Amino acid sequence: MPLREPLVKVSVIVPTYRRTADLARCLAALDAQERRPDEVIVIARHDDHATLDWLRTREATRPDPRRAVVLVHKPGVVAAYNLGIESACGDVLCFTDDDAAPHPDWVARIARAFQADPCLGGLGGRDIVHENNGILQGQKPCVGIVRWYGRTIGNHHIGHGQAREVDVLKGVNMAFRREAIGTLRFDARLRGSGAQVHCEMGFSLDVRRRGWTLVYDPALLVEHFPAQRSDEDQRFAFNDTAFYNASFNLRLIMCEHLTPPGRWAFVVYSTLIGDRADPGFLRALSLAFERGGLALALRKWRVGLRAMRGAWQEAVR
Repeated sequence: MPLREPLVKVSVIVPTYRRTADLARCLAALDAQERRPDEVIVIARHDDHATLDWLRTREATRPDPRRAVVLVHKPGVVAAYNLGIESACGDVLCFTDDDAAPHPDWVARIARAFQADPCLGGLGGRDIVHENNGILQGQKPCVGIVRWYGRTIGNHHIGHGQAREVDVLKGVNMAFRREAIGTLRFDARLRGSGAQVHCEMGFSLDVRRRGWTLVYDPALLVEHFPAQRSDEDQRFAFNDTAFYNASFNLRLIMCEHLTPPGRWAFVVYSTLIGDRADPGFLRALSLAFERGGLALALRKWRVGLRAMRGAWQEAVR
């Protein structure tokens, strides 16, 4: 009889901070997996005493040798992700958020995909977003794309159709082959003390640049319950610092990953057009009659200009 290929060893990395109820739901979903992960690594802040006490109590009542708690001393998800990479032993490293609950077949689907395709460097899927007592609806065929001039298209939460190659995966539902990661780490230069928006974009593009394939499969599902953040970025409330951080991160990534013509095209595109979340001047004018009005849109545009200068200076160092 032919020898069977050894099964890949799967590690799941879950950064958490001050969300014990959400973390309880996430860990329960991982305990309920059809194919249990070989290890679950919870990355907790060293000063998050409420979470650490909860984890100790849970471990005392429900011990599991496959679960470990690792303490991180720096704020921000980048430090947590990187510590998770360094602490994990798996052939495949899966990432999800503490406010998410992977479907029961999540680990099994990930393991099968990496087992079947040796060129697969990263795999991601759909996060079903629960907001305002409902689920965000929609269907988009275009997911996880970065255009040559820096326009980014997400849509990971409403992607549909067949599995397809993409440029970018989303942090709440992504997995990478250890071999594809190698010495890569999430970029510690990115701004923010919590979410550090767009960090998975830079990491995904780095993996692709090393010659690996990234795939988005909308059948790979997690339930996502976006929780309140414990930093300056409160999702739906504008904050100059949070907006600057997100804009800086996006611009730094584009300055370093686009071709030279693409970088200059991105400067023009982001300054004049941009998108609803990060508007250029002309889009800011078009938003004049919407909620928040022209003043807020122009404020975002000015912050974006500052972020462009800061990112460009960082990129050319």
